[in-house]
Amino acid sequence: MTDTVLVTGISGFIASHVAAGVLEQGFAVRGTVRNKVKGERIVEALAAQGVDTSKLELVETDLDKDAGWKDAVKDCRYVQHIASPFPLDAPSNREALVPAARAGAMRVIEQATGASAERIVMTSSMVSMMGQAGRGDHMLVKENDWSDPDWKPLTAYPVSKTRAERAVWDYVESHNMKDRLTTVCPGLVFGPDTYDNSGASLAILKAMFTGKMPMTPRVAYPIVDVRDCASLHIKAMTTPKAGGRRLMSASNTLWMSEIATILREAYPKAKLPRRELSDIAVKLAGFFDTSIKSIVPDVGIFHEADAAYVTGLTGVVPRPAKEAVLAAAESLFENGKIKL
Repeated sequence: MTDTVLVTGISGFIASHVAAGVLEQGFAVRGTVRNKVKGERIVEALAAQGVDTSKLELVETDLDKDAGWKDAVKDCRYVQHIASPFPLDAPSNREALVPAARAGAMRVIEQATGASAERIVMTSSMVSMMGQAGRGDHMLVKENDWSDPDWKPLTAYPVSKTRAERAVWDYVESHNMKDRLTTVCPGLVFGPDTYDNSGASLAILKAMFTGKMPMTPRVAYPIVDVRDCASLHIKAMTTPKAGGRRLMSASNTLWMSEIATILREAYPKAKLPRRELSDIAVKLAGFFDTSIKSIVPDVGIFHEADAAYVTGLTGVVPRPAKEAVLAAAESLFENGKIKL
C-alpha cells in the first residue's frame, strides 16, 4: 500500500482544492476524469497556482460504468469520493437521479473497500439532512438528521443525495466496516474559485450580479468556504475518530437577502437585489421554473448547522460566511465570469 489518494472528479470545485491540499502534504494523487485530454486543464491550473503536480496522475473513469474503477483504487491508501452530478434543472421525476447517484457511489465504495483502502471520505450534502416535514421556522441541523426521500415536496437532487448516502452507510455497516467511511455534508459552498471551475453555489452570486436574480427568495442555508471544506475532507481522511461519522461542513447561516447586502456593500456600483420575493411568489414560480422548485420546501426556514462537534473532532474552524461570499465574488471578477 502506498501513500496514494484517489480523488474522484478531480476537476470539480471542491475536489481540486482537496487535491491541492493533499499534494501539498506530500501524498501522491490519482485523479479521476471522464476525459484525460480535457482533464489536463486542471493539472495546468494547479501548477499555475504553485502546486507541485509531479505526484499527480489522471485516470479515465465514469460513475455510470464499471470500467476503470478497480484500477483506479488499486494501491490507494485513501479515497476521496467527491465526484457527483449536480443538475441545474431538477427533473420532474423525483427518483430520476437516484439510480445513477446510488450506483456511482456504490461502485466507488465497493471497489475501495475491496482494495483495502484505510479510509473513504465521501462528499454528500446538507440536503441529505434538512429535507423533512415539521422543521418549523428554525431548524438546528444535527449529525443524525436525515432528509425523508419519501416526503413529497423534496425534489430530485436531495432525494438522490439522501438515497445514495443511505445506501453507502447500509453497505459498510452490513460488512462491519463503518469506521472506514466518513461522509462530509457541505452547506452552500462559496470561497475562491482558484482553479476556475465554478461550483454550483457560485452560480447564485453570478445570478445576483447579472440581474437573473432581481429579488432574493426568503431562504437561509449554512455556508462554508471551499478552502475549509477541502481542509475538512483531508482531516476526515487521517483523523481516526472521524471514522463512521457524518461531518457537516458549515459555518454560520445567511439569508439570501443578507448575501445580497454583503455584496452591495462591497460593490456599491453593481446592480444587486434589494428586495425579497414574497413566499407566495417563490412557490408559484416553482411550478414553472425547475431551478426554483428545489428551494420551495425551504422558504421561510432558517437552517443552522449544529457543527461544533466537527471542529472538536478535526480541528477545522470554518471562516465566517461573509468571508466566503466575498472571496467567491472576487474570484468571479478575476476569472471574467462577471463584470461591473
